[in-house]
Amino acid sequence: MPNHASRRNLLAAAVAVAATAAGAAATASGPAHTTTDDALNPDGPPGRHPDRARLRRAVDRMSLAEKVGQLFVSRAYGHSATDPDPADAEQNHAAFGVRTAAELVSRYHLGGIVYFAWAHNTRTPQQIAALSAGLQQTALTTGARIPLLLSTDQEHGAVARIGRPATLFPGAMALGASGSATDARRAARIAGTELAAMGIRQDYAPVADVNVNPANPVIGVRSFGSDPRAAAELVAAQVRGYQGAGVAATAKHFPGHGDTETDSHVGLPVMRHTRAAWEELDEPPFRAAVEAGVDAIMTAHIVFPALDPSGDPATLSRPIVTGILRERLGFQGVVVTDALDMAGVRQKYGDDRVPVLALLAGCDQLLNPPDLPLAHRSVLAAVASGELTEERVEESVLRILELKSRRGLFDEAYPSAATVGAVVGARDHLDAADRIAAATTTLLADPGKLLPIDAKPAPRLLVTGTDPVSPTGTTGPPTVVLARELTTLGCRATAVPPSRAVAAAPGHAVVLVCTYNVPEGDGPQRTLVTELIATGVPVVLVALRNPYDPARLPACAAELATYSWGDAEMRAAARVLTGAARPSGRLPVPVPGRYPLGHGLSYGS
Repeated sequence: MPNHASRRNLLAAAVAVAATAAGAAATASGPAHTTTDDALNPDGPPGRHPDRARLRRAVDRMSLAEKVGQLFVSRAYGHSATDPDPADAEQNHAAFGVRTAAELVSRYHLGGIVYFAWAHNTRTPQQIAALSAGLQQTALTTGARIPLLLSTDQEHGAVARIGRPATLFPGAMALGASGSATDARRAARIAGTELAAMGIRQDYAPVADVNVNPANPVIGVRSFGSDPRAAAELVAAQVRGYQGAGVAATAKHFPGHGDTETDSHVGLPVMRHTRAAWEELDEPPFRAAVEAGVDAIMTAHIVFPALDPSGDPATLSRPIVTGILRERLGFQGVVVTDALDMAGVRQKYGDDRVPVLALLAGCDQLLNPPDLPLAHRSVLAAVASGELTEERVEESVLRILELKSRRGLFDEAYPSAATVGAVVGARDHLDAADRIAAATTTLLADPGKLLPIDAKPAPRLLVTGTDPVSPTGTTGPPTVVLARELTTLGCRATAVPPSRAVAAAPGHAVVLVCTYNVPEGDGPQRTLVTELIATGVPVVLVALRNPYDPARLPACAAELATYSWGDAEMRAAARVLTGAARPSGRLPVPVPGRYPLGHGLSYGS
């Protein structure tokens, strides 16, 4: 069960941090707001587009069905726009009544397609670029001839739809541990450059949620941390990085998903913050994103009674989307729903009503409805009945076209097949990921000065623990990657499964045990750590994801947090463990009962 007392204490501490920060309405954007990336966004922030009249004429030329189609961003199955594998063709036919992604775009006049690994869209960079080109070819030669906005969730860290050979950076909480807006902006700039090379021009990142709840099952390390001012600075930096590379950034999940105990993929979370707490904790990163000129903001499928007592999820709430996001924050860009196939938005209303209610609330893009034909018909029917006006539809279409124009899609929609191989996973990009990761590893405890491990005598090290499924396209499992990297640095490291670890421990200089989201109370991870400590061999804890793990385990000889378990983070951890790099990360969240916000050690400290 979640520790509610710990959560309340953490929330109170976070409110205190926010309340004492200078200027409650300021956004702590800092130096990230004065970068050369601004020169690559010449059309300025949403709402001041110089070509509005031309885009308005384009909207006027569209049929109603074409206008409604522009509102939808759908999945499509297959690696090719026109020649999917037979199984993917069958999936398309079952879901949409067509066999190819190109037919889907043409039939429904779609405004965008969202790429997923599970939909078999993301095999290789060259394949992704070819898929993008094929989809754009269809969009530009049929219907209203409007380029698509192709998108994906490439947050990095725990959520990445595109893996190797693309460059994979540390995730948000790891960047929060480094505290560097420069690194956050550079990671987003490189990531955006690689996405654009593959034809993907909207990324559903950065996460602007402030994670003040250790029991949060869906945000956690996807957040920059629990300090709203620090999160605001890094959100603004990433917005400028992505958009400086020609990719629309999408701050999410408005009005804030950082203090929930339900995953909106499977249920309907409730945010219990007061309005005052929301203004102090949850608002600053979104305000920073707006002031940085973010192209899009994604809504959350959460109920927030203090902001709207109706019981409607924020995605369907006019007081939240229009009243707060549009009117209070002054956001004039595109509002995209979180995926409409998630349980959080489907519990109160049917799939025919959800897209209509989202538009009435003030949303623009309708992301991945579970039944696209039904959703498309429902919006058309709402216009026919007068529930939605055609003018309201046109408002959203115009905002979407302005976004596409700002990102250059009317000038060049096609990715360059000749350059994608040179851009995606370029050596300097991979080196930058390693440099950025080096500043994220956080040394939490080393009371006996066990670290760094001297690699010169080639000590025998045992690596064990939980091996979560590796983030997309990494070379995991993480225990194997960590052992390999330690061996590269001069140690003799062996990875073994937990079932063999206790028996294998004697004779080793150190045991490194990797943990992953340790629950409260007894469990196999706690048992493993307890039994390894009892062997008498020094045990070093490596928390692979949530930094809260040490509070739920016996104290070890040394403790580190990596915030993610991709290759770059494992390489960084190995360098810190052996002294090839000095630990410099600082906790971007407090660990209740163990470590305060900002805690972090270095060698010699």
